[in-house]
This record gives sequence, structure tokens and C-alpha cells, in this order.
Amino acid sequence: MAAKVDSSYNAESIKVLEGLEAVRMRPGMYIGSTSTRGLNHLIYEIVDNSVDEHLAGYCDTIRVTLEKDGSCTVEDNGRGIPVGMHEKGVSAERIVLTTLHAGGKFDNKSYKTSGGLHGVGSSVVNALSAYLTITVCSGGFVYRDCYERGVPTQELTDGLLPIIGKTRETGTTINFLPDADIFEKTRFKEDDIKSHLHETAYLNPNLTIVYADRREGTEEELSFHEPEGISGFVREINKNNEAVTDVIYFRGESEDIQVEVALQYVNEFHEEVLGFCNDIYNAEGGSHLTGFKTQFTQVINNYARELNILKDKDANFTGTDIRNGMTAVVSIKHPDPRFEGQTKTKLDNQDAARVVSKVTGDEIVRYFDRNLDTLRAIIGCAEKAAKIRKNEEKARTNLLTKQKFSFDSNGKLANCESRDPSKCEIFIVEGDSAGGSAKTARDRMYQAILPIRGKILNVEKASIDKVLANAEIKTMINAFGCGFSEGYGNDFDISRLRYDKIIIMADADVDGAHISTLLMTLFYRFMPELIFEGHVYVAMPPLYKVMPQGKGKEEYLYDDEALEKYRAAHKDSRFTLQRYKGLGEMDAEQLWETTLDPERRCMRRIEIDDARMASEMTELLMGNDVPPRKKFIHSHATDAAVDA
Repeated sequence: MAAKVDSSYNAESIKVLEGLEAVRMRPGMYIGSTSTRGLNHLIYEIVDNSVDEHLAGYCDTIRVTLEKDGSCTVEDNGRGIPVGMHEKGVSAERIVLTTLHAGGKFDNKSYKTSGGLHGVGSSVVNALSAYLTITVCSGGFVYRDCYERGVPTQELTDGLLPIIGKTRETGTTINFLPDADIFEKTRFKEDDIKSHLHETAYLNPNLTIVYADRREGTEEELSFHEPEGISGFVREINKNNEAVTDVIYFRGESEDIQVEVALQYVNEFHEEVLGFCNDIYNAEGGSHLTGFKTQFTQVINNYARELNILKDKDANFTGTDIRNGMTAVVSIKHPDPRFEGQTKTKLDNQDAARVVSKVTGDEIVRYFDRNLDTLRAIIGCAEKAAKIRKNEEKARTNLLTKQKFSFDSNGKLANCESRDPSKCEIFIVEGDSAGGSAKTARDRMYQAILPIRGKILNVEKASIDKVLANAEIKTMINAFGCGFSEGYGNDFDISRLRYDKIIIMADADVDGAHISTLLMTLFYRFMPELIFEGHVYVAMPPLYKVMPQGKGKEEYLYDDEALEKYRAAHKDSRFTLQRYKGLGEMDAEQLWETTLDPERRCMRRIEIDDARMASEMTELLMGNDVPPRKKFIHSHATDAAVDA
């Protein structure tokens, strides 16, 4: 039942959020989330501003330091944020740090292209930091300003920053500490940051980025400088694969949009096409990738017919056929890009599609006319992929039609009554005991329960025929209703998904974590749109139930940290502690209260910030190559939260 609200709605109900209040109240609108992903995004916002200085021709070195106290320092040798008097009667630096949609990216004079387009990056970081200190070197002097949670603490002199020193250098240094009241965790995730900085170096071959981690236990310093640019980026991605072609590189410009593409084929049946606009990684792709893929597909099909590899009676190769084995980086510089959302995950400019298509059509044809062997190798990859796709389609049809799983008929899926996908959710539960409790506890109108037996097949190590023959996997595919996708074809249709939320509900122990990992591997490899579009969750059942003796309210505690806090707050109280080793130990009422009730439950939504890193990590942890996995586990052992 929804919580009751005050029935009065009048003029006093209308609130106006002043300054940076809106950012602190709704941080997810500006940085995506308050998880580690959003936390790291603070660094990227500041780094992006420094990269914009590089793109403008005024910066060649950026230093990113994770400090011992948990703060981060980003330093560049650009021109320095302007500190002179703004028309609003205060230093321009303070306008930039305290006002949304304020910056030097709007007049197309200071920056021809930039990643920070909305003028909110620096001010958002300021608003979400417990403190922020900015030091500007400009015009022979050093200036400093200080803030706490977006509020200035430094006194100005006639509206201008005080001079604290002299220098011949120029640039901007920002040190900030994320606000623990905003973020779930305030420890930056170094692997993601290093990957992001390394990508930025590949995209800017004349830029050097120095990364340093001064935190205890992880001290290191790295320098990223990649003079080969995105060609080196592609080689790095493919370093562990057998190359079928050399790296193909081309660039061009039209309508003031610069296009740069590097691609290579390897002897692996997958595709990895990464899109960047103004050095910003577009995780969900966009118009630039559409233009590249469409034009490249057309070019290859045209050549295949000219070379008589495709006969008149033959259908064209699909785009998926042609891109199997392809690794590509498509990077454009656009003077006025439009992104979907502040975190810039998808490019929306139609002129980008047109220009990338034109440049690709012109340059790739010029390349293939001079490199016929490479062209034939790529067409050979497409032929092989098409043949496998057709065989797999037959196998898939045969396997999925041998046994049809109707709702409830097989004794596994207990479906919900509603047929409105936007309101329905399905819980994947391990074990008959927990499944039985969940079926009793659930809201039958909207909640479906699908019990599975033990650990499903590890799809990272299995062939497609074994995956499709697995009874548990077939049951899930049929229950979700949207099919599945894989490297040789795609019959997945997200619009047919029967449930808005797919919730993995496993025990809070090592076996439960392994089951969750196997399920997420299945979804990522064969139904990735479920994750990218935010439909996959992991339930968070409690570890403990606290029952005070005498007066006091029973409480559920979800981890050991919560237990320690409870003990610290109830030192003088006596209580009984119940430890749940598995979901099967809970009765239906407890399971509803803690894990199923939408009003009270805790869940984590599975998100992917970096598709390339996600693919590499899945292959590392779930694949066949054991030594690298052992090395990774050993080096990250202290990061794990394993329940004994």
C-alpha cells in the first residue's frame, strides 16, 4: 500500500531550490547514481574539463591523484579558470563553481569542441563534495577559493579572489572530498578510474595523464601516453586474440565534424564497437555508431557482390555477420553534440550519422581498393559467421520447440495474475524450500516465482547448443518472453519482456553469490539489453534478525556492518540474535517483510558503466584461462566481502 501524503496542496507546497540545492536533493539527475559509478563520475567531470583545455590547444598534461584522506586532486597545465570580474559582480571562477549552466562552452569561441557542454560539471562536483579547494595559476599569480558542500567559505576582496602567490605556470588544480551524506561509499574504485584515464589518453595521442594513488594499501603511480591513438587502443583491446587483419585506420571531416575510426578483425566471434564523442564514452552508442555500422555493412555487401562471393539468389550478409570478429573505435569531434542525459551515454545528433556514414564510405572504399587481401579476409569472416548463424538458427528453433514451457504447467514457474509487464516482476529463487516460501509469501497479482535447482550452466565456457539444451536456461528464456541474442544472430526483442523487474534471489553466502554470478553471466552474454535497460536486480535478504528482550522493536540487519552499529547503539541492552544462513530458514511472513515487500525490501540494480571492462571481466572470471583469474583473485582478495 502506498504511503499516505498530506492532502493539502497549495501555494506553500511549491518549493524553489536555490543555487546548488537541486543537485544535492536529486544527485542522480546529474551523475547517474550515488553508487560507486556516480562517485567516480565526479572525477571524470573535472578531468573532462581539463581535456577540453587540451582540445583547445592549451594543455598537454593532466595529473589525477587519489589522496590519503580519501579526496581526489585533478591538476592541469591549461589556461586556468578565469578569475577576473564577471558581469554579475563576482569572480568568474566562483560563477563557474556555484552556478549551474555556467561555463566557457556556450559561445563556441573559447572551445571549438568540448565534452563539458551543459556547464554543470564543476558546480555539480562542488555541490556533492564535503569540501572543495580550487587553485588557479593565471597571469603570473596564484589564486585560491574554498567551498563546503557547494557553499563558499573564502572571503573575497571586492568580489575577487585573493592572491596567495606568484608563478610563471598556468593551470587549474581542484581537490575535493565526496560527501558521505550523499554517496553510498566514498572510496573511489581505482580500476575503473585507471581504465577511463587510459581510454582518454588513447583518444588524445598528444596528451599525458599521470595517475597516482596515495591511499594506504594501493599506492602506485602510472603515466598514460599513447602516441598511436585509437589504433593503439584497438591493439590493446585485441592483445589476447589472434588477429585476422591489421588495424585499419582512417579519418575525415565534413560539416565541421571530425571523424576518426580504427578497426581490426580477430579470430573470435564477437563484436566490440565503442563510440566516443568529444572524448566522452557513449556507453549506449548513438547516431555516430549507427552511421558507421550501416555504411560499413553496405560497403561489404557491395564488394561481396562485385567479387561474386554473394550470388544474385543470395541474401545480403546481416550487419551482425559482417561485424563478427570486429573490434572498432569510432571517435568524433562535434561542435554542438546532443546527448541523452547529463552522463552522456548516447549521442543523438542526426548530422553525426550522416557525416560518419560519408567519411566511412569514402575512406573505407579507398582503403579496400588498395588492400584486396584484407577485404577478402573480412568477407571470409562474414561468410563464416553467416553459415554458423543459419545453422544456429535451425538448432535454436529445434531445441526451443521440442519442449514448450507454459505458465505453471511444468511445476516450476508460479506466474503472477497480471499481464501488465510494467507492473510485474519475477524472482529467480534457488532451491525448493526457498521457492516454496516465496510462492506463499508473494503478491500473486504482480510477483512471479521461478525456482531453479542449484547452479546453472556457466555459459562463458559452454557451446551454444549446450546452453540451449539446458532445462533451467530454456525455462528462463520462455518465462521472460523476449527470446535471446548471441554472437551469430539475434531474435531478442525487449518489447516482448513480460516483467519489468527480473530479481535474482539467492542465499547470502558463497554459494548464493556464485549462483548470482552465473545468472548475471547468462544475462550479460545472451540477453544484455535486460541489464543495459535496467531490468535486472539482486535481492538483498537480511543476515540477522535482532529480537530485544523486554521492550524494543525487532529489526532486520542486512550485513555485519549494520550489526556492529546496532551493538554499539545498544550496549546496555540484551537481545537475541537470529542468523539466517539461507532463505529457506525464513517463513513466508519473514520473507515478505524482508525481501518481497516493495515498500520495505532492499535491492541492487545491476548496471554496466563500461561495456568493454564488463566483457573483459566476465571473460576473466568465468572463462577457461585459469592463471589470470588466480592472479586477479589474489590481488583483490582484500576487497571481497565473503560470508563464512
